[in-house]
Amino acid sequence: MKKIVLSLGGSLIVPGAIQSDFLRSFRELIVDHLSEYRFVIFTGGGAVARTYMEGAREICEMTDEQLDWLGIHASRLNAQLVRQIFEKESADDIIIDPTLPIAMDTPITIGAGWKPGWSTDYDAVQVAVTNGIDRVVNLSNIKYVFDKDPSEFPDAKKIEDIGWADFRKIVGSTWKPGLNAPFDPIAAKLAEEHGIEVLVADGKNIANVAAILAGNEFEGTRIHP
Repeated sequence: MKKIVLSLGGSLIVPGAIQSDFLRSFRELIVDHLSEYRFVIFTGGGAVARTYMEGAREICEMTDEQLDWLGIHASRLNAQLVRQIFEKESADDIIIDPTLPIAMDTPITIGAGWKPGWSTDYDAVQVAVTNGIDRVVNLSNIKYVFDKDPSEFPDAKKIEDIGWADFRKIVGSTWKPGLNAPFDPIAAKLAEEHGIEVLVADGKNIANVAAILAGNEFEGTRIHP
């Protein structure tokens, strides 16, 4: 039985309203692959996290740690939603400490934010390291990693394959709460250290996610040792 970690961006779950159509399709896809995989699915905080962070900043001065805690709890709320739609297939408890081994005696385990200093991308990589899983699939609302921010630079070029050293030159080494990056810089460092492969893809494209699970060519970026 293959094991895989999915980092499911909050932008796919609740970009403003709960994306019930997407979640229904995502559920069907995952259930269709339970005979092949054991899944660990980490949920991000997304727009919910950013809304709380922005609101808190308007009220009074906030430390990065305080803002991170808001993001962590937004992640945990999203995890509860995903846990409920997989109620029959998933473990009862949501994983919040990725340094602890997972029994994986159920087809699906849901994970959420752990502690300040990084995003759930880091948690997804750490749980892969802890449990001997060599691949993390990062699903969000972006199709590729680019050589620079495409929202600011029209000439930004998509990247289909890149090593960790070159990727880290693009994203840097600093985490800030609410950072909008293709993959958390702190998670990237951990993945490089442990030889974890990460695939970055548009999670809204369910057929593309299915191609990844089938081991076929996909639209997205492969980041590797």
